[in-house]
Amino acid sequence: MKSDKKIINVMALPKVEKVVVNIGLGRTLKDEKFLEIALRDMALITGQKLKTTLAKKSIANFKTREGMVIGAVATLRGQKMRDFITRLVKIALPRTRDFRGIDAKSIDKSGNLTIGVKEHIVFSEIKGEEVRNIFGFEITIVVKAKNKEEALALYKTLGFPIK
Repeated sequence: MKSDKKIINVMALPKVEKVVVNIGLGRTLKDEKFLEIALRDMALITGQKLKTTLAKKSIANFKTREGMVIGAVATLRGQKMRDFITRLVKIALPRTRDFRGIDAKSIDKSGNLTIGVKEHIVFSEIKGEEVRNIFGFEITIVVKAKNKEEALALYKTLGFPIK
């Protein structure tokens, strides 16, 4: 990438800062066991324990109360981040049903890529026979880049299948 962009200083190249994996746990209102199963499966996928997020205020229409668990998040950095990106690009995305590539609109103006995964079973850590509940989650890849074009070049260098 350094020779393609004709950048002399290595520190001026764009780089991946962190990967944030986020899951909504709204289904725990109906099924109490879902929280435990979802957190266990996501810990297998990310390689670390997720932090649960709590509701800040009560909302009657959503049947949530203040302090209730409504989500979970994991921030990956360093080697875990690199391993996760490799597994995402090489294993999970090709296993996704009807996958035709990531749309370039998924990248925001500062270069961050957000991908929604509809089924968590596309990751090889999850055994399909043992799964009772299939759930989705969101992956945000935060990049330090000057603009969207630099970030797009970085994603293509990393092997992301961008349309």
